This record gives sequence, structure tokens and C-alpha cells, in this order.
Amino acid sequence: MAGTSVLNGVRVIDFGQYIAGPMSAMFLADQGADVIRIDPPGGPRWNTPANATWNRGKRSIMLDLKKESDRDIARRLVESADVVVENFRPGVMERLGLGHAAMTAANPRLIYCSLPGFGHDDPRAGVRAWEGVVGAATGAYRVESSKAARPVYTVIPFSSVYAAFLSAVSIAMALNARERGGFGQRIEIPLFDATFTALGARGLTVHNHPEVPPPFNWSRQLPTKDGRWFMYVFGNKKFETFIDKIGMAEHRKAGLSPEELGKRFDDIGRQRTAKEWEDYCAELGTEGVICHSSAEWLQHPQALESKIIADFDDPELGKFRGPGITPRLSETPGAIRSPRPRLDANRAEILQALSEKRALPAGATETELRAALQGVKVIDLCIILAGPTCGRTLAEFGADVIKIDSPYRDPVQRHNDINRAKRSILLDLKTEEGLKIFWRLVDEADVVLQNFRMGIAEKLGIGYEQVKARRPDIVYCSMNTFGHVGPYATRPGHEQIAQAVSGMQVRYGSNKPVTAPFAANDYGTGLMGCYAVALALLHRRRTGQGQKVDSALAYTATMLQTALLQDYPGKQWNEPHGQEALGSGPLYRLYEASDGWLFMAAQDGLLQGCAELADLAGQSGADLEKTLEVRFSGRKADEWVTVLTRAGIGAHRSSRDSFELMDDPIVRQRGLSITREHDEIGPVTTTGPGPRLSRTPLVPGRPAPKPGSDAASVLKDIGMEKELDRLVAGKVIRLGGITPG
Repeated sequence: MAGTSVLNGVRVIDFGQYIAGPMSAMFLADQGADVIRIDPPGGPRWNTPANATWNRGKRSIMLDLKKESDRDIARRLVESADVVVENFRPGVMERLGLGHAAMTAANPRLIYCSLPGFGHDDPRAGVRAWEGVVGAATGAYRVESSKAARPVYTVIPFSSVYAAFLSAVSIAMALNARERGGFGQRIEIPLFDATFTALGARGLTVHNHPEVPPPFNWSRQLPTKDGRWFMYVFGNKKFETFIDKIGMAEHRKAGLSPEELGKRFDDIGRQRTAKEWEDYCAELGTEGVICHSSAEWLQHPQALESKIIADFDDPELGKFRGPGITPRLSETPGAIRSPRPRLDANRAEILQALSEKRALPAGATETELRAALQGVKVIDLCIILAGPTCGRTLAEFGADVIKIDSPYRDPVQRHNDINRAKRSILLDLKTEEGLKIFWRLVDEADVVLQNFRMGIAEKLGIGYEQVKARRPDIVYCSMNTFGHVGPYATRPGHEQIAQAVSGMQVRYGSNKPVTAPFAANDYGTGLMGCYAVALALLHRRRTGQGQKVDSALAYTATMLQTALLQDYPGKQWNEPHGQEALGSGPLYRLYEASDGWLFMAAQDGLLQGCAELADLAGQSGADLEKTLEVRFSGRKADEWVTVLTRAGIGAHRSSRDSFELMDDPIVRQRGLSITREHDEIGPVTTTGPGPRLSRTPLVPGRPAPKPGSDAASVLKDIGMEKELDRLVAGKVIRLGGITPG
């Protein structure tokens, strides 16, 4: 089976428009699914070069869903399918006779995935929820560290991309559940709900123990000798060596203020070029990269050698350079099998196959299944965010996840955010007995997760080949910063490094690069790792074969920017950027009302349907923008949102900060903000899972446990519960004393 793709034989009907739907179906096509793309007359509703990426590997048929004959074709296609992806507003597909209830009744094995802006049971379900509108609703345009009240627009579509990430994960999980239970199910992942996974630790509050920020942030962008910017991250054991060698340690000892320390650090930064700093950090083994533009990322040796950036042919763009494939699977690798098709190019063959009627497996007797990964055991060795997010997501889908942390790493960073629903043990893998316990756990496990820097797991004796030798059917997931191929593969890194190298910080900054508002590469890498694990488990269920899968922060940074990362003759890098950005034009931007900010997203011609703005219908460009600024300033934001929504224009108040967002009654009611008691530290508020699955629903699981508190139950699983006291005395296991960061 090596060389095949996991989803070969899976048929997907892609009704998606704009970003989330097409991108979700792209992830499925990349892993072998037969994706039939349905477009309206005239083609995709957003005519963007990014369609060359999002619609690759698909087949095309044009259908006018306003016509009964074409709706009948669509119905028959859905009846022959395994998966449907759509991202219309709630109710649209039902009015067309293509809703989930009718289609799953006709095809009980169907997995029906909806990606609306707001959920069907959200009071905002009828709002035209363009990306900018959802961004405002989720606080994507508020920089909480800034003293300015002015929001900052970002062109990176976090909500849409996260909906696509979660859709791919959820569909793969539903396919696993169908393999066991015989039936499909409905999935709904609103863009609004999906964004809370990206929000992550920004939505975390430990109510009785407020977090105290460090007096000086050593992770910072440094000006350099050649006028460029360099991102240094305080993140690994080489930090002390680094600041000592460059002379910053003595400034720290002198007790300088944070402001003065920053000036000294900047002065030292100007002593070398950005390339010299990057080479120096690489030689030392600490974290630092040049802050590149996205155009530079498309030419970067790491991007090209890892093939997260590659060259393609397209019927409209011609030769272009753009995003490659993520995640990666060793035995069932994905492939971009064909360029995006021309509109309606595959009509004849699709209709011919439809007339022949596809044979579907007979419906099975439904197996009692509470969760998609019920019975699956996972060993999670990961730290910080990306890897533990993968483990947390697997746990939310029903896996039994054992989180192994070092007894000597204090604190367990982000513990209360990413270790819920897991069992925790503090185990020293550098001891002989600690490794023996690990191997006993491996004997019972289905999945191993790690996000060590490349080569570290092998030094510990727990790399993929070493685990595979004992358990050939294991699914082994490895996540890191740059991937496992290319000149930077062995380099350490964190979220800020991936943002800097891929162009995200340069785009979000003005004269100086600025870190983007979400740790989106970390959380997204965890989701893509989870997608790979779900695919590998599906393959193993069919064949008995395990494999290694991987995901990387730099890959995720590329995927977050797929709307922008196509380079072709005539390409202009002119998208909105910088800390002064408010939107992409007068009809799609943030405006200040009398009591706050709102985002308006209006298509051409819609202003004349709004009584309060109809007199502006003839204006355009800067004149319209200035007039709208004055007009919006005269009333409250919520009043304008009501007016605009009534006129069919997308609008939403811009959330002031994550505290306001997490306390919103709608957010709490939807389970996106959950406050629960945690061991020894009292109430903690965290984000909750966004996807909704009808047969195998996600559950947030118990609150993150006190680190090490589940040692007894973990040992009991492998028949070693009577050894606990001896192992604690021998410092192989620790039961407490580690801070849940």
C-alpha cells in the first residue's frame, strides 16, 4: 500500500466558495479524495489567483442551483458521495433541497460538513459573515498589548483557514467513525466558532492567580546593521549562553530598566547584519531568523527544499509558485494530482459516471460509538503549544491521551490551555526505568506524539525507527518548526520564528515587523498533525500498517497565507498591510462609531439598499471612505450593525479584547468559553472546541489535571501500580511540585 493516498476512493462534493470550503476540500484532494467541485455560472464567486491553489486536484462541473434540473444533478451527486462540503449561510442548502437532513436520509453514509460564518443556532446566523465581519466578532483586529484604542486589520483570514483546518480534521475523524459504525453524520464548524482554537491562550484566565508578565521580553525584533530586522526568541537552553556572549547578560545584572535593556539590545543588534545574526544563532543552537517578506519566503531555500513551496502549472496563471502539501505521511503520501480544472471541464465524465451510478457499500448495523476515537490510546510527549494541541484535539475526539512531562521542566507551559482531557504523569525518560515505563506504555498505545527538535527523540532512544521496531503498526507524529527536510530542519523555533521567516510579521508590521495577533502557527500545526494522525489511523484500520506523519510551523504559516502566496508573471504584492491598515477598501473595512469600532463588508451596489447610506451610492474611493468615516462616527456601533444587517450588508462590532469576548453570553452558551474548577488553583476560563459532530460529538474533557496527578492510573494500565512509591523515591516519577503554567 506504500505510495497510495489514504483517501483514494473517497468522493467529495465541494459546494464551497471563497476560502473555507474550497480550502477544506483541497486538503482532502491532496490526500487522494476525488473532489467534484460545483461552481455557479461564471465561476467561483471570488475570482482570485488563490483558486489555483484551493481548487487543485479537483474535477469541475458548473451547475445553476436556481434551476430544478441542475439541482437534481446536484442531489444525485450528493447521493453518490462520501462527503459534502458547503459554506453557505444556514438555511440556504435547505431551501435548495440539498440540506443535511434530506441528503443524509437519502445517503446514510454521507458526511455532511457545513462551514457557515455563524452557526445555525447562533442569533447572528443570518448575518453576511464575510471574513472581515467574523474577524471583528472574534477580536482578530484588536492588539491587546497596544495602548492605542485603534484596531488593526490583518489580511490573513484566520477564521476561514481555521474552519478549513478543523473541517479536514473533523471529516477525517468522521470517516474513522464511519469505518467502525457504518454511518455518516453532520458536521458544522462556523467560522466564528473555529477562531476560538486560534485564540487559544489569549482566552485563558486563571482567576485566582493572575499572570504576571516578565519585566523584560527577550523575544523581540532587533534592528540590524544592514537595515533589516531580525527575530530573536528566548526559548531554549542556549539563551543564557547567547546573551552572555553578546554582552547582554552584564546589562541584565546591572538592573537596567526594561526600556534601557531594550535600547542596549537594539544597539547590539545593529552591530551585525541580519544574515550574520541568523548564522550566529544557528551555530550556537539558539533561535533567530531574518524577518522576511512573503515574496522572499517563496524563494527561501527551506521553503523550496521542504517543498512547502513548489512550482506549478495552471490553466489561467500559467507557471506559478505557491503552497505545497501539508501534512506529510510516510507510507501514504499525498500528491497534487492535477492543476485546477477550467470551469465545467469535467462535465461530460461526471454526468456519464452519474448515469452509471456509483456502487456504495451496504449500510452496516450501527455500532454504539460515543466518540470517533473511542478506544484509541495516545502517548503525548509534547511541550508548549503545537504538539500538545494535537494531543488535546485527539482527546476531544475521544482518545485516551497520556501526557508525559519531565519532572524537571518547570512550569509545564500553557498547561491549563492545552492539557485538558488528558491524564498527566511526570516521568524522567533519561532514566533506565523511565524508559522501561515508556516502552510498556508504547505496547498499549496506538499513537505517539512528539515535537522535539529533529534528532532529539533519536538521542533519547524513542525516535520513529526505534518505536517502529517494537510496534510496526504505531502511528508516530512528529511536529517541529521547519519540517524534517531542508537546511533549517534541525534548527529550533517557536511561533514567532515561523511568523518571521514566512512573511507574517513583515506584513502585519509597518516600519518594524510585528507579531501577528494569534499564535496561529502553533495551534494550526497541532490541528494539521491531528489531521495526519486521523488519516493514518484510518489507513491502519484498513491495512494494519502504521506510519510516521509530520507537521511543521513553517508549513502552517504557509497555509495561513494561501490567499496571498501565488507568484506569477504580473504579480503585485499590494494587499493591505501594516499597523495603520483598516481594511481593503471603503466597502470592506473597520470604521469608528461613536462608542467603538465596527467592520462593514458590502458588495458593490448594496449601499443604495440601505436608507441611511443610499445617498452615498454614487461615491467611490477615498471620497466614499471619508464620507463613511464621518457618517459612522455619529451613531453607536450596535445601531449601525442593526441598520447594515437589515440592508443585507455584513457588519459586526469589533470586539474590544479577549476578556470581553470570552464573557459574551453567546460565546458561553456555545461552549466556546468554559469556566471550571482546576486542581489547587480554583476557577480557570479556557476556550472550548468549535466543531459540532452529530453522532460522535467533541467534548472538552475534564479540566487540565495537576501535573503528575495521574501517575497511579497510568501505571495501573501497565500493571505497575504497586511500583509507584518506589519509582517516586527513586525520582523516576514525580507526583507534584511542577507549576501548571
